[in-house]
Amino acid sequence: SQPGKPSAANQEEADFVSVILADTEDTWSVMLPQQGLNYRAPKLVLFSGYVQSACGMNSSATGPFYCPGDPKVYIDLEFFHTLGQLGAHGDFARAYVVGHEIGHHVQNLMGTSGKVRRLQQQTGQAKANSLSVLLELQADCYAGVWAHQANKRRNLLEPGDEDEGLNAAASIGDDRLLRRAGRHASPDAFTHGSSDQRVYWLRKGLETGDMNACNTFAAASG
Repeated sequence: SQPGKPSAANQEEADFVSVILADTEDTWSVMLPQQGLNYRAPKLVLFSGYVQSACGMNSSATGPFYCPGDPKVYIDLEFFHTLGQLGAHGDFARAYVVGHEIGHHVQNLMGTSGKVRRLQQQTGQAKANSLSVLLELQADCYAGVWAHQANKRRNLLEPGDEDEGLNAAASIGDDRLLRRAGRHASPDAFTHGSSDQRVYWLRKGLETGDMNACNTFAAASG
């Protein structure tokens, strides 16, 4: 991260992310043992500009990400500002972003992401991209599962929160981002999923609160 004291706005974002992270820990510590696994919380790294991780050097241009090699969740605080520019506002829009990255951590603990990486190495670019999309959509679904469970146990959600999250998911769909950048939105090039797909899977998690409802891989092959 950049040296020096964080701005008041960034400090507020940092505090918010820490609160959400703690809540995901409370939820997944209960959920994962039901799958026969212990939950180990990832480390959180807040950055702006550039950051070095076990996954290489990343810049703010990539936005928040999860690195299975550390394993750490990297949150670029400027990304929340970008979300606002894309029309996604509100606390739950930001919470969804954190919940999504924690979803990748859950996939790592369950061995899903390792399996996908091995498959990607044996296949062409278009198929590798489609596997990446299924992994991302499952992380969206897991973010919804977390919010559902946290709401059931701790009344996390306020009226309108779900809509904020779904709006955020729509605003960072590959098709919308590519069109916004003036590029052709070819599904073969998608790595995160279309706006409709991202909304669908986040909603599925929010409505069911069930990890087993998040099998995007079975849904794709079915």
